[in-house]
Amino acid sequence: MSRGRRAFIGLLAAGVVGTAAWLVFFSPVLGVRNVEIVGNLTVPTERIQQQAAIEPLHPLATVDLAGVQSRVLAIRQLATAKVDRIWPGTLRIEVAEREPVAVVPVSGKVALIDKDGVVIEIRDVGPPRLPVLKVDRPGADDAATRAALQVIASLPDVLQGKVRQVRATTAEGVSLDLNDGRTVVWGGSDRAADKARILTTLLRRKADVYDVSSPDVVTLK
Repeated sequence: MSRGRRAFIGLLAAGVVGTAAWLVFFSPVLGVRNVEIVGNLTVPTERIQQQAAIEPLHPLATVDLAGVQSRVLAIRQLATAKVDRIWPGTLRIEVAEREPVAVVPVSGKVALIDKDGVVIEIRDVGPPRLPVLKVDRPGADDAATRAALQVIASLPDVLQGKVRQVRATTAEGVSLDLNDGRTVVWGGSDRAADKARILTTLLRRKADVYDVSSPDVVTLK
């Protein structure tokens, strides 16, 4: 093959590569035409799309996936977000919403919090199915709050519906106020399965206070 022919083929190949690079990284031809949101139940799709802040026809290849994820997770109702490219022109955002497990009284209103102690939203009235959490310093960094939330999360369905309020003075001082006025001294968040199993049986017996803080030695008053 002559030198000129080799040079021509080289230029042709470079042109093809250059054109392909332009199409992928700079051209709107492979730009974002659709932002697909999946996994949301209560957070509107339009709100997530707006928070993602993706310009129409922005080259899909150069979308900052981590940046999109960070912006979407600024919505406090969302726990996780995964962002993927789907060629030729879709950006897919899969989210998981935080689920409230308790309410905390705040200045005449209530804050709905999830299992990690994150405030999801503020309402005038909390859902009746959620227990009220009473702690001195509610927050994700408070040991008593974390222990109480762990206890709530560990309760089986048969007990969750009976709990009106959860109190925690310390991480080892969690107690449950039941809907019928009875009280359960739970203690720490350890041995939750044993405590729940024993308490389910004990509640068949009449008493005002059930102490299962030490599952090996339980007391009724």
